[in-house]
Amino acid sequence: FLYFIGLHSMAESQAPARGGAQRGFGRGRGGARGRGGPESKEWVPCTKLGRLTKENKLTSLEDIYLFSMPIKEFQIIDAFLKEGTLKDEVMKIFPVQKVTSAGQRTRFKAFTVVGDSNGHLGVGSRVGKEVAIAIRASLVAAKLNVIPVRRGYWGNKIGDPHTVPEKVSGKCGSVRTRLIPA
Repeated sequence: FLYFIGLHSMAESQAPARGGAQRGFGRGRGGARGRGGPESKEWVPCTKLGRLTKENKLTSLEDIYLFSMPIKEFQIIDAFLKEGTLKDEVMKIFPVQKVTSAGQRTRFKAFTVVGDSNGHLGVGSRVGKEVAIAIRASLVAAKLNVIPVRRGYWGNKIGDPHTVPEKVSGKCGSVRTRLIPA
């Protein structure tokens, strides 16, 4: 009788709980479910430029612009233009629709501008299913498009260069833009 009780308690301790780590019937998707996992804050560079930036081999963004190297990771911009200096502003958000067989699919397009008020400026636009996703994606796109703005004088040469050196005009699509020195 005691032998039977000992076997019974040992069998209970080895049997996994219902829905536990047993292998058997079912769809058997192991591991964590859901999209992604816990996000790690540590940046792991994917490009050579990113590795050089993380190892502090580059001193400024001008080194990158001097050799016309493409910036593929927004963390490179974050490394050079620290969190306090980089300002971002959402310029416009509007819905865009696509007609499907089931009706309309609405997404949101966001335009964002980033800059450090010290000669670096970037503009980005992206579309997302939700407003927050569109803003986040356009912010990343704006950081990837950061370019140096050449500044100069207008009138007399007092102080540091502070404005665009001459009247500049540009065109994209049907929009024409003109910058006039301050």
